[in-house]
Amino acid sequence: MRFTTPVIRPVAGAAVLLIAAAAAGLAGCSSTSSSNSAASGSSGSAASGSALTIADVAPFSGPDAALGPTYLASCYGATSAINNAGGVLGHQLTCKSVDTRGDPADAVPAVNQMFASTPSLALVIGCTSDEAASVAPIINSHKMAMFCMTGQSEFDSVHFPYFYRLVPPDLEESYAMVAIAQQLGYKRIALAFGNDIGSQTFIQPAIASLAKAGMVLTTNQTLDLKATTFRTEAEAIIQSHPDAIMTEALGAADPTLFSEIKQLNNGKMIPIIGTSAAISPPFFKSAAAAVGATTFTSNFHADNLVVESSGPAFQTFSSALLAQQGKVPGATGNFTTYLSAPGGVHLYDGINLAALAMIMSKSTSPGVYGADIVKIGNGVPGATLCYSFAACAASLKAGKSIRYEGPGGPTNFDGFHDSTGIFQVDTYSPSGQVNVVGNLTAAELRALSG
Repeated sequence: MRFTTPVIRPVAGAAVLLIAAAAAGLAGCSSTSSSNSAASGSSGSAASGSALTIADVAPFSGPDAALGPTYLASCYGATSAINNAGGVLGHQLTCKSVDTRGDPADAVPAVNQMFASTPSLALVIGCTSDEAASVAPIINSHKMAMFCMTGQSEFDSVHFPYFYRLVPPDLEESYAMVAIAQQLGYKRIALAFGNDIGSQTFIQPAIASLAKAGMVLTTNQTLDLKATTFRTEAEAIIQSHPDAIMTEALGAADPTLFSEIKQLNNGKMIPIIGTSAAISPPFFKSAAAAVGATTFTSNFHADNLVVESSGPAFQTFSSALLAQQGKVPGATGNFTTYLSAPGGVHLYDGINLAALAMIMSKSTSPGVYGADIVKIGNGVPGATLCYSFAACAASLKAGKSIRYEGPGGPTNFDGFHDSTGIFQVDTYSPSGQVNVVGNLTAAELRALSG
């Protein structure tokens, strides 16, 4: 593997709610909006010359509102590069935002409305831990391919034929956070996780892993993402005297907590270990504003999945993504951070894999092209290794078998369409640049698993 600068991403979980049939009747009350000249589609092959739509199903409002624009930036970058290379089977690609608000109650009708209003739909991306358990069965029932950004462990063992995932289960990320604490010599750990589905899924694996590592859990605080102050939680954390805080609480929650800890702790921050969700421009911007960029960056580490930061795959990805700066609704902060954000990297790869599978299968129907996603990602004997949509498409058109390797590195899909990589340790510079300061081995994670 040619990894020079690694990266990670965020995940989370809850029990899979197999409610596709019941949800079909909830198609009112749409929270869907479109961008990048969104077109329409269905799970069948699109009409010749029509636009194909990629739907970004994720929060664009609510506490996790930063996730949707992160994934949309990836969609804009990938589809722009694909369209510049001639598109797919005579079709151009467009992106459409579908706002789940981070809540299954809003996500189900939004997804049903998406299918009702998008006849040229060719792929779904996003589907975070906030809503994946509720909407993945619906998307699967429509025979629509999806690349989801969820680490919910139930997807490790429940087979949805149209589900694909390039991020690890949340429990592995919990182990990674504990491994970082070990590397830094911390012995006493406080937990502070949001009350959303995606964040809560980290807690039990983290508690078990801390016990296995012989560390002390000083306190476990749940942060209400709708609250405006966390003074009580901050006081409890400070009084428990931790060496570090392991946390994921998106939106304004974590930055507010950091600010109140600093205020109540005589101007001193307690070191923070975050999940890969913290590797995003909005998170850095708000956390740095809350406690000061230098204070925040000198006390912060996060796990992330290794991502290539040089070479042909990264060069193509970087050019495509950075060309979208200023064009993505809702994208804020240092745009270069999207080069390390989990969604920015892995959904870019997912879109390329799906587009190439369409070319390989000569179909825009997920029921036809889906099987070729795995073939192109895992490769077959004698396959030509290629690093961009343009190069891979040219090889396919020349009659060659291919193996696509994007900025997320090589894929290795299993029988549940999971392909997860290895972890790195990230920090920030005071300007918001992501720095890779270490790696976590598979042996380290195994030693901390339950």
